[in-house]
Amino acid sequence: MSDYFNKTHTWGRIWTAAALAIFLCIPVAISVHFNAWPKAEYFFKGLAAVAVIFYPTAVIEVISYAPLLGAAGTYLSFVTGNIANLKLPCTISALETTGYSATEEEGEVISTIAVAVSSIVTTVIIALGVLLMSVTGFITSITSPDSPLYPAFQQILPCLFGAIGAGYFYKHYKLAVAPLAVILIVLAINGGIQTGILIVIGVVTALLATHLMYKGGLLTKKDGGFDE
Repeated sequence: MSDYFNKTHTWGRIWTAAALAIFLCIPVAISVHFNAWPKAEYFFKGLAAVAVIFYPTAVIEVISYAPLLGAAGTYLSFVTGNIANLKLPCTISALETTGYSATEEEGEVISTIAVAVSSIVTTVIIALGVLLMSVTGFITSITSPDSPLYPAFQQILPCLFGAIGAGYFYKHYKLAVAPLAVILIVLAINGGIQTGILIVIGVVTALLATHLMYKGGLLTKKDGGFDE
């Protein structure tokens, strides 16, 4: 597996760098075409406003997702995107069904296949959605505010995360109490706080609370899904 992981990290870094270059080529191409370049003072001013939130979130996401996605799954997920909504739920479902962990050799393969299949299915669904929107107008008709189904489409993400979270909260309820309590308190104080900040708060709280409970004898390794 050492040769496999070496190649995975090599190609993963190459494709990640290539993806970043392609993403940056879009605004550069627009600026070249229209000969309109943003001034440095405005560029860095706008960057500073979002960097404070998204840069720490990006680091936290890599640390949080990598143990769940495996090496190849992590690279593929961060290149194709939409990890929390699609890639992570698919991977977790596949691993739980097979009974493996992403840190095992079998789990590494399964997580990679799950992320790849999720990416392919997502691309096909998006293509069909664009086709239905542009040709038939079906998607637009059922998602418009006048549609009786409109309220349901506003609850897609809560339903998705609720279904995923409920299983984990039930299975590892001791680990979930502290971060959930802190996040609820934060939301009660400021209901408009951004999701990226909540992720950081939740992860840090979970790590600290788990460490303190484990040291205090309130947790065992089995509570975290590990064998004693």
